[in-house]
Amino acid sequence: MFKKIKFIALAFVLIGFALNGCSDTTDPAVVESEVLIKYLEGTDGGYINTAGNSLATAATVKQNITADAAKNLVIDIRDTATYAKGHIVGAVNVPFASLYTYVKSHDLTGFTNVYLVCFSGQSAAYATGLLRLDGYTNIYSMKWGMACWDSTLSGTWKNGIGNLGASTISTATVAKATETPLPTLATGKTTGKEILEARVEAAFAAGFPSVKADVVLGNLPNYYVMAYWTLADYTDPGHVPGAPCYVPKSDFKLSTYLKTVPSNKTAAIYCYTGHTAAYAAAFLKVMGYDIKSISNGGNAMFYDVMVAKGKSSWKNTEIMNYGLVK
Repeated sequence: MFKKIKFIALAFVLIGFALNGCSDTTDPAVVESEVLIKYLEGTDGGYINTAGNSLATAATVKQNITADAAKNLVIDIRDTATYAKGHIVGAVNVPFASLYTYVKSHDLTGFTNVYLVCFSGQSAAYATGLLRLDGYTNIYSMKWGMACWDSTLSGTWKNGIGNLGASTISTATVAKATETPLPTLATGKTTGKEILEARVEAAFAAGFPSVKADVVLGNLPNYYVMAYWTLADYTDPGHVPGAPCYVPKSDFKLSTYLKTVPSNKTAAIYCYTGHTAAYAAAFLKVMGYDIKSISNGGNAMFYDVMVAKGKSSWKNTEIMNYGLVK
């Protein structure tokens, strides 16, 4: 009887091998970062390398909400207390940390345009970047933020410009870092869409990863600084010493230079005003990089040089004085 039981057990084992093959068929662990980058790049290089930013001027926002308020929504992502002191007429207040939940629970497809506004336009650009990566193609951020809507709110830009790096501005070409593996992601998801949603949710929960220019310039060895400019502007007017150039709509692809962004060091990215860099930071944060967006961009570090060279710079003429409601 005992031999019969052993024979039956062995038969079941042999049947199992026959059904599953002679080799181990366990699926290899999903490398989430590889799944995610393939999903984000798609067939055309992806949003960050095709559009890269979706800015709207205050004049455009004003024109559209005046012409058709029902089809043009303004979401003010500043804190509730600040919103209450003065905001754009008709604007809905959804603080940054709650924005992803709000978007997921509201149908925004009926709006032609959804405009995100913040203090300076940079955290709104970051939020817009996250949402556009997630497929919300009708969302835009307002350039210069509420600082350009009314003069009483212009301090975020007036106080943000400076020349902290003007005396050390460099025109030397700096090589990009040696490639490192993509960051390790551990959302527990398996598809690109699921991984992306988990990463976007985490990014909103963490807040806008900004850093002041003086912090970076005073501690350059602690950062991998990236100049997110054209090659022409990288050499004239110049860049932060030691910072390589990453060209928008080109260099953050798997097939180009994405892997030269260190996955083992804090990176800090800047553009002219901080808006475009915030979009890039959204992409890099979702991919798992420890990224910081330098507040006010080049305007905070070599403002006078940028003005002299005719580069995108804050000016009092940006203030539209459209008025606020409480």
